[in-house]
Amino acid sequence: MSIVFHEQSKTFHLYNQDISYIIKILPSGHLGQLYCGKAIHDRPDFDRLFETCPRSMSVCYFEDDPAYSLEHIKQEYATCGTGDMHLPALDACTPDSSRLLDLHYQGHAVTPGKPVLNGLPATYTEQDDEAETLSVRLADPLAGVTVTLFYTIFAQYPAIARHAEIGYTGQGTLRLDRAMSLCLDLPDMDYEMVELTGAWARERHVVARPLAQGVQAVYSLRGCSSHHFNPFLALKRPDTTELSGEVYGFSLVYSGNFLAQADVDPYHVTRVTMGIHPQNFHWKLAAGETFTTPEAVLVYSDRGLNGMSQTFHQLYRTRLARGVWRDKVRPILVNNWEATYFDFDEDKLLGLAAEAKKLGIELFVLDDGWFTNRNDDHGGLGDWEVNTAKLPDGLKGFGEKLNAMGMQFGLWIEPEMVNPGTRMWQEHPDWVLHQPGRRPQPGRNQYVLDYSNPAVVEHLYHHFEALFDGVPLRYIKWDMNRSISDAFSCAANPDTQGEVLHRYILGVYRLYQLLTDRFPQILFESCASGGARFDPGMLYYAPQCWTSDDTDAVERLKIQYGTSFVYPVSSMGAHVAAVPNHQVKRVTSLTMRANVAIFGAFGYELDLTRLGDHGQELVTRQVEFVKQHRQLLQFGTFWRLKSPFAGNETAWMTVSPDRQHAILADYRVLQEVNVGYRRLKLAGLDPDTLYRVTPLGSGMAVCGPVQEAFGDELMHAGLVTSDGSCGENKSDEGDFLSRLYLVDALPQ
Repeated sequence: MSIVFHEQSKTFHLYNQDISYIIKILPSGHLGQLYCGKAIHDRPDFDRLFETCPRSMSVCYFEDDPAYSLEHIKQEYATCGTGDMHLPALDACTPDSSRLLDLHYQGHAVTPGKPVLNGLPATYTEQDDEAETLSVRLADPLAGVTVTLFYTIFAQYPAIARHAEIGYTGQGTLRLDRAMSLCLDLPDMDYEMVELTGAWARERHVVARPLAQGVQAVYSLRGCSSHHFNPFLALKRPDTTELSGEVYGFSLVYSGNFLAQADVDPYHVTRVTMGIHPQNFHWKLAAGETFTTPEAVLVYSDRGLNGMSQTFHQLYRTRLARGVWRDKVRPILVNNWEATYFDFDEDKLLGLAAEAKKLGIELFVLDDGWFTNRNDDHGGLGDWEVNTAKLPDGLKGFGEKLNAMGMQFGLWIEPEMVNPGTRMWQEHPDWVLHQPGRRPQPGRNQYVLDYSNPAVVEHLYHHFEALFDGVPLRYIKWDMNRSISDAFSCAANPDTQGEVLHRYILGVYRLYQLLTDRFPQILFESCASGGARFDPGMLYYAPQCWTSDDTDAVERLKIQYGTSFVYPVSSMGAHVAAVPNHQVKRVTSLTMRANVAIFGAFGYELDLTRLGDHGQELVTRQVEFVKQHRQLLQFGTFWRLKSPFAGNETAWMTVSPDRQHAILADYRVLQEVNVGYRRLKLAGLDPDTLYRVTPLGSGMAVCGPVQEAFGDELMHAGLVTSDGSCGENKSDEGDFLSRLYLVDALPQ
């Protein structure tokens, strides 16, 4: 890993063994992009990569050089007013209403390690030798605008983290209308754009489309990162697969409104920008103030989509997630929601917990309905007082009863919302996001508290601190069940309403920070009606997220497959739920449901007392299996092998760091008859190691012949997975088939 500045050519080269990123101080003083991609040898001069030529209708920077137009020069942080006619990275309005900015190089510094982004989540280092950071200072003295661009390159990852700090030194007030975290100009458009899209109950489906001239973008204007689009995009070559080829991944460490786009000009240059969505965003800076953008992470891979994903997994799991739970295997839990919904009392809950304990489950999570006036979703949010009719000894007493039977205690909260009629609603109407005189718009019978107001955050912190104090809590599920529509703060001035949505997210981060600092022993899981806020910003505070409200095993194949493009298996809350499934009414076997859910933070969400003897035996074996293998399942290297978006089968596997053990999963949605033979090519194994491959069926029992093969054979010739559906043999298994394989190295 190194950051080199070549003084004579005025070139910066950031590189490690996998990636090179080369930028140059241009003759005009602007910062230009020369190369981003696979690591190349360092040289004192890369000027051959800098290209200019005269083009009709171009605005030229120098009077005597008709070829020097910033419209046709690849830049690092483009602005308005210098002849660049593309969408910029920065758009600001000065007190005289000018939007013209001309940012010139002022200086730079190279420092070991990585700076902290105050109040914002970001990747980090534990030792200075893990990364180096380049900061480049740009300025427009006439406008009084300064911009410092930060680039952190990691020693062990083909990844560069970027953000910008924008300052103001002029008179009056500067208004930021657009402040992107990342701007990158690539020299061609021969890519497919990959996005993660969907809606409630079908989050993060993988969609790929060829780039075309013009703008193609994903975004959220919902106040959260959203079910609809994830703050991520990738650009892959058309021939790139899961296992080979070139791809760039872009991920925003942010949980609010975002924009991620690829803008292709008529000369095939592709500009990628990513950051806070400029719609409804205005930020005012007085003299001496600065604004810090969220962090964007760029990952390069020449090892296909799996290579990109594995870099995100390792970086986000070990250098974005924090706290005592970062490296710990996650407890196996049971959540009472789909077993009881709001209809429960303490005896029913303790009965469920006792059954869970008997089956080997470790943590009981009490979901919605434990507080006063909460027998449906019309009341109670905001007051957070224990309903002693349901829990006569309060949360502390209930938790102690769980502990006495050997179970840990977890709890659901939704601290960002309030219901009409609660005491908070009546006493603090100004704490609700709404414009006075205009009827606020409800969603799920609730309204959004104004987290842009520090007084609201402080009140909630002290309330939950008192509520949790002395309670033996080991887990909190933090939910958020509606989008933000009435983005108006009664506490903000008229000229700062454009800051409300960003300040709201900063308030969410602030409350997370306060609570995780105060209760470091608690494992926080974020949630937003399932996966509406499954983003890197949340992982900084809560190392796992509820992946989707849709717990159907078949739907989860697509949801978890797409989620794995960016997020590690350890971050995906995944539960075995009741059938018929509550979202799609599909009936899948207990084995199928478990075989999907074990590739995540594993648990159950059903009435365990209604399983029957056979079901309880299966659950016991599933729990034992996860306990035995969860280090590998949650923290191994994850490989996607077959896509549920491409056919009837899905396959993936996880491999231990030493490549001595792996677990392979093969899923088939619909049964087939009289089809050809099947082989499945594995990945990530040691080609020179001999492995034993053991198929597991229902109850994790061996269900077929054990095979032996070297790693190269399993990866190139494949594992034979033919079954009774091949040829004229009849299969005794129906739809929704799943099979696990243990892959273990044999002694040499």
